[in-house]
Amino acid sequence: MATEFTENRIVAGELPTRSALLRTFRMPGDPRLRGHRVLEAAGELVECHESRQRALRTARRPGASSGRVAACAQQVDDIDHRRAELVGRIDRWVATNVAHRGGASLHTETLGSVIDRLAAKWIVAQQAVGPRASIDAPRPLRTDGIAHLEWTRLAELADGYQDLITDVTEHRRRLPVW
Repeated sequence: MATEFTENRIVAGELPTRSALLRTFRMPGDPRLRGHRVLEAAGELVECHESRQRALRTARRPGASSGRVAACAQQVDDIDHRRAELVGRIDRWVATNVAHRGGASLHTETLGSVIDRLAAKWIVAQQAVGPRASIDAPRPLRTDGIAHLEWTRLAELADGYQDLITDVTEHRRRLPVW
């Protein structure tokens, strides 16, 4: 049930692996990822989290007017609504495409919410490295340990995701479908 890249394509009815998910986060527009509803939604979730962080930074700038703060708050609400739609899309895909064994233990989160958390942590880890001057310029390395901590947290979440996918595939665990 794992999704792997085969001849530059992925199998649309299989659960995406950790590597496919992280590749989607890094390159949401990669044509090899098109056609898999979970990966398409995951790419949009990363974009939502990036936009959300940008709106929050704008609202928190010193001297931001109350009108600007209100506009940012509305933008965050709109982004959160879109995130909920994308999480729901992933969860509907799971309900339709993943066979569940009745006796398997139930995971505490839907796959959509797990991927949403991973997308959020991806953005935090990217920002911890430092801002990019341009698309071609490397990020300046931070030396305060924050970047290492955030990337470690992302790696732990990604490992947990892969363990979950393995357990679902081997019918030891089932995903909630609401």
